[in-house]
Amino acid sequence: MNDFVELWLYLSTTPLFGLTATLVVYLAIYAVYIRLGAAPWANPVLWSVVVLATVLIASHVPYQTYFAGAQFIHFLLGPAVVALAYPMWQRRNELRKRGIALVTAAVVGGSAASLSAVGLAWLFGLPGDVIVSMAPKSVTAPVAMGIADAMGGVPALAAVFAVLTGMVGAISGKYVFDGLGISTQTSGMVVRGFALGTASHGIGAARALQVNPDAGAYAGLALGIQVLVASTLMPLLFRWFAG
Repeated sequence: MNDFVELWLYLSTTPLFGLTATLVVYLAIYAVYIRLGAAPWANPVLWSVVVLATVLIASHVPYQTYFAGAQFIHFLLGPAVVALAYPMWQRRNELRKRGIALVTAAVVGGSAASLSAVGLAWLFGLPGDVIVSMAPKSVTAPVAMGIADAMGGVPALAAVFAVLTGMVGAISGKYVFDGLGISTQTSGMVVRGFALGTASHGIGAARALQVNPDAGAYAGLALGIQVLVASTLMPLLFRWFAG
């Protein structure tokens, strides 16, 4: 027991803590997730965040100490997002045939996600900077932060809203699609994946990729289109309305 305590004290003050804790917690929770039949509510990203946050609070480890080690995993987010392009490349002929329909669906879906969030925030009387920060909630967090900053919002809030949106989509998507009667055959998985990537960006795309390769490929495509469309149009439209 004394050896364990000494090891904990050592790790909690070094960059190894963040890396070790993240890997151990995620792998343990992922094993449980698989044992539960990959149930959406057992999403390993969600529960890893909950467990790690609880550990940090209980052990009084500063977030900066944790991130000093976790940044090595954070760095891999970029290559992971780029890797989503490979399934799309494998389906490039299908994408050429459906190009106009996919872009149209992405623009309509992204607009609905943004306008519904802004409209609800306005109805509830939230401050202007909070409303602006909610607009890019369905764009992946790093891009959402940049968009919010360009429009006078709060980048940190935009990141929180984006992550929450991704979590909600990844957890509830299956039940929503089942309720709507969307097929689990290949054509239905394409629809499910594209919708999940449109509404829930990277976290939704990761969930789609775990469930079905076609769903994952189209979720990655939807994520990419949302990034391009939102980062281009949102600041322009905001300046136009604000002016």
